[in-house]
Amino acid sequence: MNLKNKLTNGEFSVIAEMSTPKGVDISDLVTSARNLKSRVDAVVIPDMDNGVMHMSAIAGAALVRQQGIEPMIHVYGRDRNRMALQGDMLAAHVLGIPNLLVVQGEEMSLGDHQDAKLVDDLNERDILVMVDTLKKGSDLAGFELKGSPDFFAGCQVNPMTDDKDLDAEFNRAKEKVDAGAQFIIVPPVFDINSYTPILEKFKSLDVPVIATVFLLKNVGMARYISINDPGSRLTDALITRIRTAKDRETECIAVAGEMIQALGKVVHGVKISAMGWEDRLPAILDSAGI
Repeated sequence: MNLKNKLTNGEFSVIAEMSTPKGVDISDLVTSARNLKSRVDAVVIPDMDNGVMHMSAIAGAALVRQQGIEPMIHVYGRDRNRMALQGDMLAAHVLGIPNLLVVQGEEMSLGDHQDAKLVDDLNERDILVMVDTLKKGSDLAGFELKGSPDFFAGCQVNPMTDDKDLDAEFNRAKEKVDAGAQFIIVPPVFDINSYTPILEKFKSLDVPVIATVFLLKNVGMARYISINDPGSRLTDALITRIRTAKDRETECIAVAGEMIQALGKVVHGVKISAMGWEDRLPAILDSAGI
């Protein structure tokens, strides 16, 4: 059963995140994908995330599909105008890439090509309308397509610091769902008790909600997130747990596995982000009993 059917039928789904290489050595990506075959429902491939140049997401998704795993790609308007976006979406369809995650591209000032010119022809809502238009058999100029693509497109929620941010993100998510988003992915969850009301709020939009599970690599990373992203709700107790563990890496993997188990009772699925530690993904799944 594919990802769309599982989520639509209310079955818990597991998605892993993998980045493409900055170059043409695809060995790590291919090996990581092979290690996840039959263990995850899809692999999402970011597209030049954090403003850093990488191999395109479409190429990465095609490679993942060759390994027998359903792919998903990021779609955003920072680097492409509406013509390029539509062309890429049609290419994705014929390459067997049905799943799209419409996101907001990060600021170029944070990346490695800071002199690159922004495009931003279409925002997230506009892109979702574009995808829906393509599915109905025409392009944004109103011309009929020769064959209509079929996509499963979702949207992403930005981090939320307080109730004001939560209300704003909820309203934006509702607009995206009204524009055609078929699922929602929310930011990393580190404390299930404090985050459950937030998840329930987004579930009221009546589309599947997928929570991100972020692999903490060490105490320093945990402290950095806690200080610089108060909306993460990452607790001192969790930092202490990692700091006092005999094997901190194993403990971080256990924390991620436990979070997946806890979220299985609350949301429709999880997206596991290991940020360069994709070789640990099988261990996280083992810890979660998947």
